[in-house]
Amino acid sequence: MRAIISNGLTQNLPLKLFAHGPMFRYERPQKGRFRQFHQIDVELIGVAQPQADIEVIAAGARILDELGILKRTVLELNTLGDQETRRRYRQELINYYANVSDKLSEDSQRRLATNPLRILDSKDPGDIAINVDAPEFHRHLNADSSAFFDALRRGLDTLGIAYRVNPRLVRGLDYYCHTAFEFVTTDLGAQGTVMGGGRYDGLVGVMGGPETPGVGWAAGIERLAMLIDEPAGLARPIAIVPVGEAAELPALRLAEDLRRAGFAIDQGYSGNVGRRLKRANKIAARAAILLGEDELRNDAATVRDLDSGEQVAVPLASLEDHLARFR
Repeated sequence: MRAIISNGLTQNLPLKLFAHGPMFRYERPQKGRFRQFHQIDVELIGVAQPQADIEVIAAGARILDELGILKRTVLELNTLGDQETRRRYRQELINYYANVSDKLSEDSQRRLATNPLRILDSKDPGDIAINVDAPEFHRHLNADSSAFFDALRRGLDTLGIAYRVNPRLVRGLDYYCHTAFEFVTTDLGAQGTVMGGGRYDGLVGVMGGPETPGVGWAAGIERLAMLIDEPAGLARPIAIVPVGEAAELPALRLAEDLRRAGFAIDQGYSGNVGRRLKRANKIAARAAILLGEDELRNDAATVRDLDSGEQVAVPLASLEDHLARFR
């Protein structure tokens, strides 16, 4: 954000930004979190309409889908309203918690004076029980804030992006407004947030720049990696074994043709047939292609299944089709 302000990029709005790199937490990390972690984030600066929120959330959903983990998450959504709504709701919370302050956790008692919205996000069992009857944000929205949230949900519905409204999803800092969202999972234990973000129309102003709307999200790379399935193992190669000097160059050409066709090909460079087949077994080759004078004369190759030991002569014209079983 400082770069946007100091470099005058606010003159080129709207801006769509992507960033990645190492991050460091100031506070002592909770269990399951790291002092240093790596993060990717997306920001859309300069658009006040809910279409920006819809686009940013859709980008996050698409990334999770491309990684194969969207189906393991749920999009939780809430509204923080505008500044007027937030001030009014903040006072409602203070009035509510003041009557039960002696039952709040130590952290929440401290937050009551500084940041009462954060109490709604407390994981303390006692706080959770108290929050059941806490006033809900959406009941205090003014007309503009309600219209913004309605437009956001209509947009997500139009794109087929499923979500559930979580009235306890909040952002504690005052520069946040309107949209708050998180993609959460139950597959990572207590630290279930995979990607989180929201609208921060007050941030640039707080940092000394002109009042500028913005919305974005961030995701921890380590958490994303923990959800991604193990990659499929590498395909077992097919070994090409030239028999005799005359077959060396034809074997080289055949190896290149098969690589272009998508096969994993290994070619030895020296040794007799026995040594080259021994190497093929050592690298766990799935099959071996033997190419000698008889094969060259007949425009064919001998293909040996190294698992079963079966061996068959195959015309070069149909070799790719025959090898497809070994992919």
